[in-house]
Amino acid sequence: MTGRTGPAALRSGGRGRAALLLAALLAAILPALLLTAAGAHATGRSAADPKPAVTLSGKQAGKGGEITVKGSGWRANTLLMMLVCGQSSPARGVIGGTNSCANADGRAVTTDSKGAFAKKLPVAEPPVPCPCVVHVATVTGDQSVADAVFVVAGHPVAALPKQTGDGKLAVLATTRLEGDSTILTWFGAPASRRLVLTVGNLGSAAVKDPVFEVGTAHGVYAPQWEERQWRGTIEPGRKARIELPVELTAGAHGDYQVSLKYGTKVLAEQPWGVGRPWGVTLFWILLCLVVPAAVFRIGMAVVDKVRPRSAHAAARSRRGSDRFADVTARLPRLRRAPAPSEGPASATGASTTTAALPWFNPDSAPSEHRPTTKGHS
Repeated sequence: MTGRTGPAALRSGGRGRAALLLAALLAAILPALLLTAAGAHATGRSAADPKPAVTLSGKQAGKGGEITVKGSGWRANTLLMMLVCGQSSPARGVIGGTNSCANADGRAVTTDSKGAFAKKLPVAEPPVPCPCVVHVATVTGDQSVADAVFVVAGHPVAALPKQTGDGKLAVLATTRLEGDSTILTWFGAPASRRLVLTVGNLGSAAVKDPVFEVGTAHGVYAPQWEERQWRGTIEPGRKARIELPVELTAGAHGDYQVSLKYGTKVLAEQPWGVGRPWGVTLFWILLCLVVPAAVFRIGMAVVDKVRPRSAHAAARSRRGSDRFADVTARLPRLRRAPAPSEGPASATGASTTTAALPWFNPDSAPSEHRPTTKGHS
């Protein structure tokens, strides 16, 4: 009987272990399935999020006026720049970049926690003719742009340039940074270089005055993009040498990444190692040494002036003055020269005084013919 029941017990034990393994496997796979579903749900929700949009309080205004710009669908707590731009349309964007905008009258605004904003914008005439738009774009991070049609009353209007084809630029040679640092950079002046590259036009239309974006990134931070326009025309199938200035902020140092973007495509990236401005460090070290020393000397001089003098110090001062008097007394005295005579007046005065004396009187003066009383009775 024992021999019959043994295999049945083993089979029941094997089924129990299989159930335990299946439960453990489900417990391990279930969190991954939940995370995948959550990611898919989040992806679907982000795809359904509205795109950045801009609305205006008025479609037309003259120079010197003011409109209210409202936005929605932007990233939360993001810095934006608002500009009135010419030669633009929502479909084609700002032709010529921010060089076509009234940059001096632009306004910055930060979105709230819901990605919305509302701010007044002064109306200014752009440097190029209309059609015009109110151009809103992010300043940092991933670039997002929205345009709203706007009419600047009294400003010239011209047709947009025709698009004859697609001009496509590609980098044909390795990019490089040219330029050297100066002595001022060692003391914290902004470091600057020239980004040099050769590009070719692979499209079927000429590219005239292309607008590039140069970005500088430090560490894990996103690039800070700045527009740089190159003056010239690149015909289809031709190439051109491009030089664009790159400049960092004052005192910047460390490892930087310089990126070049045309449109939405990053054409090139170039590392840039910037040395530390040791002149600034030396200046602060000297300042920390000189200032305390000067304060200490001033403080000792003030203490020496205001502290009371003790009796010992007074006695020592008197002994010093007596010793000085003894030394001066032993010095040889200089005889004073007689005063010069004052001329005939002084001589007359002297003769008048001498004549008044009795022993110089001729009558009383002794002579050889007049005997004296000595020896006579």
